Amino acid sequence: MLRRMIIGSLTLLVLLGVARMGDAQVSVNIGINLAAPPVLVAVPASPVMYAPSVGANYFFYSGEYWVFSNGAWYASRGHDGPWAVVGPELVPRPILGVPVQYYRVPPPAWRGWRREAAPRWEARFGQRWEERRPVERADHREGPEPRGEVRHEERHEDRR
Repeated sequence: MLRRMIIGSLTLLVLLGVARMGDAQVSVNIGINLAAPPVLVAVPASPVMYAPSVGANYFFYSGEYWVFSNGAWYASRGHDGPWAVVGPELVPRPILGVPVQYYRVPPPAWRGWRREAAPRWEARFGQRWEERRPVERADHREGPEPRGEVRHEERHEDRR
């Protein structure tokens, strides 16, 4: 009887340890530390919002926060994480369509690009990455509104 309890306890500990290791691999620290949800401003002619006061490429769309940093995309349901790495083929088209001027920290390679146009993602991810994208459903519904202040005004800034 004691032997079964010990084996059962060890098995449970191993299973819990494996589950915790899986959790640890899912989220990443990307240096976004916000005490409260940031003010979000609508990107004109887009369902995406961006955070002009955050020193990162920080967006909100369809119930999720998105950050583009160091050449990779990260997503979270919370304004402050936990963040998960997202493959480029899984980033929603409206996020990829945000013009360069709404990226608070555009990569140096984008310097010569038109600010009013979306980034040239095929140059970053390869010409065939678009073929790997899943078909987006036509009945896509918008997610919950972000917590915090949202401004629905057009804002243009010159960051030269």
